[in-house]
Amino acid sequence: MLPAENSNTLKCRHQLRYMRQSALAEIGAEGQRNIAAATVLIVGCGALGSMQAELAARAGVGRLLLVDRDVLELHNLQRQLLYTEQDVRERLPKAVAAARHLRKINSDIRIDSVVEDITPDNITPFIRQADVALDGTDNFETRYLLNDATVREGKPWIYGGVLGTEGLTMTIRPQQGPCLRCLFEEPPTGAGATCETQGVLNTIVAWVVALQVTEMLRGLVASAPEDIYLHSMNIWHGRAVSARVSQNTDCVCCGQRHFEFLNAQRGTTAISLCGRNSVQITPAQPVNTDLSQLAEHLRGSGEVTLNGFVLECDLGLHRLIAFPDGRIVVMGTTNPTEARSLIAKHLGY
Repeated sequence: MLPAENSNTLKCRHQLRYMRQSALAEIGAEGQRNIAAATVLIVGCGALGSMQAELAARAGVGRLLLVDRDVLELHNLQRQLLYTEQDVRERLPKAVAAARHLRKINSDIRIDSVVEDITPDNITPFIRQADVALDGTDNFETRYLLNDATVREGKPWIYGGVLGTEGLTMTIRPQQGPCLRCLFEEPPTGAGATCETQGVLNTIVAWVVALQVTEMLRGLVASAPEDIYLHSMNIWHGRAVSARVSQNTDCVCCGQRHFEFLNAQRGTTAISLCGRNSVQITPAQPVNTDLSQLAEHLRGSGEVTLNGFVLECDLGLHRLIAFPDGRIVVMGTTNPTEARSLIAKHLGY
């Protein structure tokens, strides 16, 4: 935003920027003002989240709150359209890179980026700031945590997932319809297909995100429709099915209001990350890690790089990525036991 611009100039620029959108009967001038007044939380800035963020910024959402735990890699560029090769070379956290690009796209909106893992300890403040949350995650653990937190706080969120050439999306509006656990009572268990084993077509990402962001805009500009639909798509075969979903009055989350994921006692966790050939080790409580000090500790183990956001240590067959909040991602394995052993060997815990 240019300092010399007065309120009339800003108003004219705002009208010009969104004239094709506010001309829609479904949105109008009042709807555009509602969009500009909204805060949207995007959880995860990967394939889904980065595209959600760009569409939301171009639509004029007044504030975007971006939360992501990860850094960029070359294979992300096939489906994460907001990012560039330079972002990968700089090893930027996704939330940081996304915010940089989005500020160049729309300098009139507020964009806040947070490089953190979403946990039971920190999710509630994020949810309370938002009018609506968008699911850009890559794992069911975070989705069920997001479901718990939004239902408890009475905030809508829009579920989305992609795998291969298929995608799913559904809007959750607490007190007005079913939540995620009404439909999928428990997260899937055991080994299953992942982005790494089955791949992801970038066009199915675009289809799912288009529905998610449209649902977000509908909720911001008008009264939410009564019916909730689960949308299932296969873009390779050009098929889509929408099924109406009803609330389960016995649902453990929105019916009984037992928030098992939100209230879980957190210990140190080790989870395999979708499509990454890696394991994330998360401490029981967030810590403030001195990355410079840690870099000195690891210099005897391998080549260390530090860019001000994350630390990386190349161990040969494996690579460690350390974050300021104490998380360590062990690249080169999907075995939590092996990952923990590497952490114990090189970091002593």
